[in-house]
Order: sequence, then C-alpha cells, then structure tokens
Amino acid sequence: MRRFVPLWVLWMLLPVGAFALNGGLPAAPVDVDRSTPAAAAAGFLDAAHARDASRAPHYLDLSRLPPETQAEEGLKLARRLVVVMDRTLWLDFARIGKEPAGTGERARREVLGQVATSRGPQDIVLERVDSAGGPVWVFSADTVGAIDTLFEEHGSPVLEMLPPVFFTRPLWVLETWQWLGLALVLVGAWALGRLVEAVTLRVGARAAGLTKSGWDDELLAAGKGSIRFVLAGMLAAAGARLLKLPPPAQAAVDLGARSLIIVAAALFFLRFLSRAARFVEKKVAQSPEGTDVARVRGLRTQLAILRRVVEVAVVLVAASLLLLQFEAVRNVGVSLLASAGIAGLAIGLAAQKSLSTLLAGIQLSITQPMRIGDTVIIENEWGWVEEITLTYVVVKVWDLRRLVIPITQFLEKPFQNWSKVSPEILGTAELYVDFRTNVPAVRAELKRILEQESNGLWDGKVQGLQVTDLSERTMKLRALVSAADSGKAFDLRCLVREKLVAWLQAQPHGLPLVRAEATPLPLLEEKAVGPALLAARAGNG
Repeated sequence: MRRFVPLWVLWMLLPVGAFALNGGLPAAPVDVDRSTPAAAAAGFLDAAHARDASRAPHYLDLSRLPPETQAEEGLKLARRLVVVMDRTLWLDFARIGKEPAGTGERARREVLGQVATSRGPQDIVLERVDSAGGPVWVFSADTVGAIDTLFEEHGSPVLEMLPPVFFTRPLWVLETWQWLGLALVLVGAWALGRLVEAVTLRVGARAAGLTKSGWDDELLAAGKGSIRFVLAGMLAAAGARLLKLPPPAQAAVDLGARSLIIVAAALFFLRFLSRAARFVEKKVAQSPEGTDVARVRGLRTQLAILRRVVEVAVVLVAASLLLLQFEAVRNVGVSLLASAGIAGLAIGLAAQKSLSTLLAGIQLSITQPMRIGDTVIIENEWGWVEEITLTYVVVKVWDLRRLVIPITQFLEKPFQNWSKVSPEILGTAELYVDFRTNVPAVRAELKRILEQESNGLWDGKVQGLQVTDLSERTMKLRALVSAADSGKAFDLRCLVREKLVAWLQAQPHGLPLVRAEATPLPLLEEKAVGPALLAARAGNG
C-alpha cells in the first residue's frame, strides 16, 4: 500500500526562496540594491529612515505574511526594525560582505549582530534568497518574525505616533525627533540641576546653622556652582537613554556627561582646598596660639605648599581620567606600561631637575628655613617673602619690586632671615658729636623721643645710648632701639636720627667742631736779619 505525503509537509520542507519573494508587493524600484549584504544593509537603513513605503519593505522577507498585508505590514515592520537597530546595533560596514555570495556559511547568511532580549540574544540576519530577478539579500524570515518582540523591549509606541518628518536624519546619526529630544533633555537637566543645587544649599545652610563647626559651611560654599554640573551631567546621561539614541550618539552623550562630572568634581576639590586652608589660618589666628607670629607664619607656609601639591595631584588625576576615556589614549597608556622600565628611566633622567625642585619645595615646607611673611636679605636685597610655590619664591623688595628666586637657592645658599624665630628686631642710629657733648643729656633726650614721639614704632622693650668709637676729631654715639618688626625698626631709626640731630643743633657743644691751633713764630735777631728784611717787615706792618 502506497503512502502519500501531505502537500503541506512538502510545502514546509521546501526552502522559502523557492517561492515568489514578497508576492504581495509591487515590483521593486530600480534603486533598490540587494545584490550584496553591504548594499542591502545600507539600502534598508536609507529607505527605512526616509520612511519610503516603496523601497523599505523590499529589504524584508515577508513570505510568512499574507500577500494582501505585506505592503502595509512591511512598512510598519521596517520602521520598527530600524528603530531597534539604531538603538542596539552599530553596523561596521567594513566587516559586512561586499560580494553577492561568500564562502562556506556566509554564502547564504550574513549575521549583522545580536540584540539582547529577555529571552536571550536575537540574531539580526541577512539571507540570500531567490526572487524573480535572481538571488537577492534580504532580512531573513526569522528576523522579520522577531521584529515585534524586539520593538516591545527596545522601542516605544509613541514613536509610531509622530509624523514622518521627525524621523529624517538632518545631521550625523540622529533623527529630527532625537535632536529635539536631546535639546529638551539638556535644558531640563541644566534647569533641574540648578533647582536641586539651590534646594540642597538652602537645606544644608539651615543644617549647618545648627552646628558650631565651620567645616560644613566651607563644604557648602565650595559646592556652590559645582553641584549643578554634577547633577546636570548625571541627568543628561540618564535622560538620553530614554531617547533610545544610537550607540555612537549615546556614547558621545555619556562622554560629555562624564567629562563634565570629572571637571566639576576637580573644581570642587580645588575650591574646597583653598577655602579649607583659609579656614584653618583663620581658626589659628583666633586661637590663643594666634599671638605666636612664628607659628602662624609656619602654618601658613605649610598650608600654601601642601595645598599646591594637592592641587597638582587633583589636576593630574582629573586630566588622566579625561584622557583615559578615549580609546587612542588608553592604547598609548598600555604601550607605555609595557615599556615602563625604559620609559621610567628616560623620564627620570629628563625630569631630574624638575623633580629635585619639586622635592625641594616639599622639603622647604617641612623644614621651614623661611616662611611667608618673613623678612629676608638675599642677593643683597632686603624684602619680605610674599609667595612660595613648588619651584620658586617671590620676595617683595622694600621698593615694591619682586625678586623671583629658584626655591633650591634657599636650600643651597645662605641667606639672612630676620624673622626666623620672632619678627622683633633691634635697630641702631649712629651719630658723630663733639667731645664736649653731654652724653647723659643725649641719653635722656633719646628716652623722651621714644616715649613721646615714636608714634607707636617703639615696642618699649630696648633703648640705650653708648659711646662706641672715638677719633682725633669726633666722638661716635650709637642709639639702640627695638621694634616689633623690621619695617617699624627702619622707620624708628630714621625718626631717632632726625630728632637727635635737631636736638644737638640747639646745644652749644653738640655737633662736632673742626679745631685748629695757631702758634706765633719767634723774631730773628735784627743783627742777623739785615736792613732789607727789617724794611720789608715795616712795610708789611
């Protein structure tokens, strides 16, 4: 007895390409190029983005759909597929076949990529099938059958309600609606970031007012202006994901958001370091230890140098994080790490002077041979230490010039520091007077000047007058006075010198006199002189 195989079984066993491809569609336009996988992929993206109903369905294998619904459903499925591909795949056309048929498995199938779903990855496949005009490449029937499921997870029904004009690509890889949505996301993220920052600062200020510590106030002040950028970056990155941007666009948005967050965080740390240093200086100045000028200057110097060290570290870390976001820089970094030994030796030799200068700055902040505000004499110049950096020191000279000196010079060469232990200093005023000058009276006048006419320049600790030298014509007096710092000492010395000279001018024997002694010559004997000499003397008389 013969057994007949049912017709529907033969239908299922035959390949799909054996039947007419998309019999419910009109003839494909001449500009529909499906000869190679690359041409089919590029043509589909162009037609689907343009919402071209005459071209887009022809790139899909619609054989599993009834012929009467292929035209309408084909355009719908093409729109949904391009939305899914834009958001989940970025096609590398360099890897897509450019020949009508490849070798092996690629002779009839080209896998463009995989889309993640809740039920596992779904292959997006181009398949070579037979048509009335010969073999063509179209999206496989299995891929077409999975489009609705993929769209439910990676698309949105709202997209199908927008007019077709919003789905054109006016610039780069983004469609019009995506550009508009991205602009709204950025503006909304900025506005929401400012709002959240204002609320945070207001709430934080009220909470800080309940505490006695000032660190919370400094923290809030440093965060003003930085919080909004951090929040804006986070909100922009999160909001862009709602737009289902293509991978390149989403990567660009994420890159910008991360860069903004890194820069904002670095600025926050730099501002907090600056405010924290001033806060510590203010606290020390208000404490009982604030009367110790040497301690205050030492702390100020340490904070200035250490703050610059930390600032350099923060900038380097921020710059490294920014650069490491780029693939090219990461590749360079891996290459450098592979040759770290040679690179480290070369950098060490090249930067030996710079590293020694940097270490000298750190050493100076620890040992403190001089501090900010100290009075020093270096290079035969007298001035105050105005600024200390990691590489140089700025000395403000008395005539307002600035002397910039390498920091290593303060560790390698001697210099005078007039306020190393204390800014208090002694000063002298020397005068040349007559031998008959009343020294006790001058000493009393010096005391009167210091007590009544010094105008606060004299600190009331040291005053004295001594005869320090004698010459054949004058006597030298030295007035010794004390002041709180070198600037006041200089002004006080000038004042004492001026007042004592004025007082000596009024004394009968104050200023030195030039003395000369006259001795009469004895007359010679007239008998020895002769008549001519006597006559001459008489004429002179």
